Amino acid sequence: MVLREDVRAMQFDDGGPSGSAVDTVVRQIRELISESKLKVGDSLPAEREFCAEFGASRNTVREAMRILKAYGMVEVRPKIGATITDNRMERVFDLFSFNTMEISRKTYVDIQGYRSMVEVDSVERMFDNVTQSDINELRDLNRSVRDASTLRAASEADFAFHLRLVTILDNAAVCEIYRIMKPVIIRIMGRRNPFEAFATAVYSEHVAVVDALEARKRIDYQYALQSHLDQGLKYFNRTTEASA
Repeated sequence: MVLREDVRAMQFDDGGPSGSAVDTVVRQIRELISESKLKVGDSLPAEREFCAEFGASRNTVREAMRILKAYGMVEVRPKIGATITDNRMERVFDLFSFNTMEISRKTYVDIQGYRSMVEVDSVERMFDNVTQSDINELRDLNRSVRDASTLRAASEADFAFHLRLVTILDNAAVCEIYRIMKPVIIRIMGRRNPFEAFATAVYSEHVAVVDALEARKRIDYQYALQSHLDQGLKYFNRTTEASA
């Protein structure tokens, strides 16, 4: 996999009068990768060679490599040195997986707002694309939500149901972004629902969504799904009241 175009697209400071020395070296390294037509698995020059070629200090080169590593473009291993890699998607996943961070009301509203745009507002495309096979799979996934034996399993099944719903849109980019957001969506699902609710309320809400989708009832579909997504706000309202 060649990264030349991806490297050019990375948004770093170009190291002009207002750019730092590290920004400059980052730019120079990515230009080297592009101009040398390096690809995943190829080795980069040694640290001392970068220092000599770019006229930079060892600390500056190390910091530049650290930035490229953080972006998932470079891997540095002892006795081997730096090689080109492509872990950019993993870095994006990491962005959404801070398990110790508290989910704020604003974060909840923003995430659910995104889900509403994808799942609710796209109703016309949903109705155009949906097949009986889609309906059958959604019902099977919903039974997995109902029958899950742990909170984690129920949340995973809940996410699988909604991801399957999103796949009906037949848009690879939307599906990939939805998958990237999985860790935080899973946490929201587990936070808004006690375990016993998955087999009762969540399952029933899903049934209403699928029934409306199968019957092509636009208003019923949007109402059922939006109400389902909004249920978690009750948790934050209770939390606010308890704090007060």
